[in-house]
Amino acid sequence: MNGLPQDQLQRLQGVLEQRKLALLEQIGNEAAEADARASLLNEVEASPADNASVRTLNALVSEAAEHNLAQLTIIKHALARFADGSYGLCDNCGEAIGLSRLNARPEARLCIDCQTRLEKVRRSVP
Repeated sequence: MNGLPQDQLQRLQGVLEQRKLALLEQIGNEAAEADARASLLNEVEASPADNASVRTLNALVSEAAEHNLAQLTIIKHALARFADGSYGLCDNCGEAIGLSRLNARPEARLCIDCQTRLEKVRRSVP
């Protein structure tokens, strides 16, 4: 571990568990809403403009669902790091991730220095 007190680790783990549960609930609700929209759409004849609007809405909902699934994967990975003792250590340099960064982003995999370098590289690539 990164030397954080046990109470801080438990709090951060609790935050991640709450986020995981909220995402699972949201993903379940989105799936139910998508099923309801699909069955409703099958019952109603729509104009081409309505069909285009529905396709756009479905694309946005799908994008949001993909984002939620990606976030869920990130959170599950962070929770797994508690089990193997690597939570709070930077994936890149192995140094401890600061408590202020973990408080802001408990799922953080990189320390602030490595994250900053990564973002600079991403900005410089066209």
